[in-house]
Amino acid sequence: MAKKEEKNSIVEMCPIRNVVARFGNKWALLIILILDENGSTRFNQLGKLIPDISTKVLSTTLHTLEADGLLKRTVFPEVPIRVEYELTETGRSLVPIIHTLTQWALDHMKSIMRHRQAYERA
Repeated sequence: MAKKEEKNSIVEMCPIRNVVARFGNKWALLIILILDENGSTRFNQLGKLIPDISTKVLSTTLHTLEADGLLKRTVFPEVPIRVEYELTETGRSLVPIIHTLTQWALDHMKSIMRHRQAYERA
């Protein structure tokens, strides 16, 4: 059992694996880009902008991004309560990297798809 804990601690100490695992899911990057484009956005508006995401997954993803300091959650003491999300400076610093990764994917997608098809045929 001690070996497993030791192994997990090595994984947790790896900056790339640790950080990318937190925002590398299919929804987090999209949420970051939407908040960058729209600025402060309400929870329900985010749900409308991403119709495929469930309320639970949206909520969990937002909490994860908030815990990592990539976005800020503001609760307004109104009836009904209004909650808005916006990127922090750290979150905004990630946007150019996401754009670069997106461009890389666009530039290489045809080649990647050809390789996948050839691999599956082999």
